[in-house]
Amino acid sequence: MSKKKYRWAGMLVVAVFFCVTDFLKEETAAYAPHITVPEGTQAGDLVNLEACTYEAGKVKYAADCATLVVPENRSAPASRLIALPLIRVHALSSNPSEPIFYFVGGPGNSNLNFQHLEGLVKEHDIVQVGYRGMDGSVSLECPEVTRAIKEAKPDFLSQESLANIGNAWTRCGMRLESKGIDLDGYTMPETIEDNETARVALGYERINLLGGSYGTRLEQIYMHMHPDSLHRVIQISVNPPGNMVWEPEYIDRLIKYDAELCAQNPECSARTDNLVETVRNVTHNIPNHWLFFPIDPGIVRTSAFMSLFHRGSAAQVYDALLAADAGDPSGLALLSLVGELIFPSVNTWGFAASMAASADLDPGRDYCTEMDPPNSVMGAPASEYYWCSLQYGEWLTAPIPEKYRRVQPSDVETLLVSGNADFSTPVWLATNELLPALSNAEQVTLSEFGHTGDVWSLQPEATIHLLSTFYDSGEVDDSYYSYQPMNFNVGLLSFPLLAKVLVVVIILVPLLLAALMWLMVRRIQRR
Repeated sequence: MSKKKYRWAGMLVVAVFFCVTDFLKEETAAYAPHITVPEGTQAGDLVNLEACTYEAGKVKYAADCATLVVPENRSAPASRLIALPLIRVHALSSNPSEPIFYFVGGPGNSNLNFQHLEGLVKEHDIVQVGYRGMDGSVSLECPEVTRAIKEAKPDFLSQESLANIGNAWTRCGMRLESKGIDLDGYTMPETIEDNETARVALGYERINLLGGSYGTRLEQIYMHMHPDSLHRVIQISVNPPGNMVWEPEYIDRLIKYDAELCAQNPECSARTDNLVETVRNVTHNIPNHWLFFPIDPGIVRTSAFMSLFHRGSAAQVYDALLAADAGDPSGLALLSLVGELIFPSVNTWGFAASMAASADLDPGRDYCTEMDPPNSVMGAPASEYYWCSLQYGEWLTAPIPEKYRRVQPSDVETLLVSGNADFSTPVWLATNELLPALSNAEQVTLSEFGHTGDVWSLQPEATIHLLSTFYDSGEVDDSYYSYQPMNFNVGLLSFPLLAKVLVVVIILVPLLLAALMWLMVRRIQRR
């Protein structure tokens, strides 16, 4: 099968795939206009402020849209200016409380598409400041990295592929700097200062913060840099300093937890005596093809791991691994196909590198060895990609100050919310590393919930009640949640089933076209 036809066929199932899994992305950038620095402006100016409409959950809200002008690098006196989009959704109340400033996860996603306004916007303005390097006048796109990922064959995670991607990181950074971009300005502390500038420009005395995953790191730095500007802070899927690196032992621990849930589930336990060993066996022995579909083992491992973030897609991955263990690797072929189509352009790679590497990259670690230890269940494939390739190359953003790379004490009123089945930001990191440093904080752990998508979607009324109650009164009320066990039955959303549907489509479509052409010829001949 030609590569062109292979890609065309894959697109037939991409829409279905994204309807049933939270694979890789959390938000879609619907409000990210291209903007430039207006003439005659200076740092701190909020310009082009005008009424606009913001849509979330098919509900339209009155809002303001504006452009915020800030320095590219505040530590460089001669720094040029950059522009960031800003959206303020107006509270429904005529006498609103402190506004909520939002920080989306990633890094690599737009900060301009927060969809969970219902309940929160009743008493609070919702403010979203575009991320520098992502949403504003400067976008740290890295087509070099995108191209290197596409060319990473036959194994995305081979040392040769990672070295080539590392070289692409270096070339991208050098190209961006040659265009006059000061990469040292694209860090989390600078992002915090953008939001503090917006707070002042909008006239707010104190604000609330709401963030998820990577966004919680921004909140933690905000709590240290400007505690007097903050009222209350909610962190969802908490990521303490140093933990943008997914560690193999953490992943192993969570797979073992899911294996215990599988053992208690009649349908899952009927398919395996030990889910841990099934995952280990399959991920270490991935075939190189299924029928006429090539399988990239590195893409499969990376796609599988990132699909474990949320329990719905996790069940689909386990279903595919169980099927492969029984001799049917079709689900792995689908993971490989969709991962190959989507992963190269799923992120703004330069933005992700600047924010992550400047905060958590440790030059003293050997990521290429440590992220795939021999006794691990599946290793840490996403860390192999990010951190090993960055170690092969060089990203030019300087490390942020050491104080922001470590947990800092704070007495800001804070609520930590995590799922105990979260592969991306394991709950015990917040419990053991961050919570002891927060003198005025409480933690809520949601049983069998995964990453941020689960917190927002599984029991949305309970989540909104928890958040709005805390913002309005400081009380922590998680009584609306009920136990919701993980469901391993994926039904028609099974990856192996979808792969077989794809094959049927590939075979039937040409046959149907041939039959149609034959009928047309016959009709012409009869005439």
